[in-house]
Amino acid sequence: MSTIIDTFIAPPCHDRIETLYQDDHLVLINKPAGLLSLSGKNPQNLDSVHHRLVQIFPGCTLVHRLDFGTSGLMVVARNKAINAALCQQFSQRTVTKVYSALLCGHLSEDEGVIEAAIARDPALFPLMSICDLHGKPARSRYRVVKRFYDEREDGTLLPLTRVELTPETGRTHQLRIHCQHLGHPILGCDLYGGLSWPGTERTPRLMLHASELNFIHPVSQEAMTARSDSPF
Repeated sequence: MSTIIDTFIAPPCHDRIETLYQDDHLVLINKPAGLLSLSGKNPQNLDSVHHRLVQIFPGCTLVHRLDFGTSGLMVVARNKAINAALCQQFSQRTVTKVYSALLCGHLSEDEGVIEAAIARDPALFPLMSICDLHGKPARSRYRVVKRFYDEREDGTLLPLTRVELTPETGRTHQLRIHCQHLGHPILGCDLYGGLSWPGTERTPRLMLHASELNFIHPVSQEAMTARSDSPF
């Protein structure tokens, strides 16, 4: 069996975590891009969402994660019982998440569904792969918000499409690899082609933001809807 070695060292993140809502049971936050969700095994990767929040909310645990380069909404449990209840909602797919993204190129369709199984291969780490034979089912929906051209530093015009992405499953790197599979990688995505289009080389971050999160509060049973405007 192959051993996975993670050599990634996260650069310092000076942006703060924004707390949008808190009560005795959970916290809703806005994660900055460039911050790990969980601390890594390497001591240089200690800084993370969990590392920062556990100092403010002792005993808190992450219910889900966002990729290092992704910004946006996360719900954090303040105790184990709340964590279990929220994890159940995620596993039963009753939580809905909406992301805002900029894709390279202009999509031909205004909306659609990407259905492609995703597999983990230690030989490709950290990359995931599309594989119908060994992958787990994965499904994402997209809706075009705007098609436009962005003028780059050298004066060239880069065609981009702003989309809303809704993952119906929660596989690792799902939206990033599904957009690559669609032929329009997310701008700034270093793993799945978002820095290989002409004019994209100096993109400062992954243009993916978790902009909406809907779930049921485990205690009050109230429908919770959180929204966060895209910073790009």
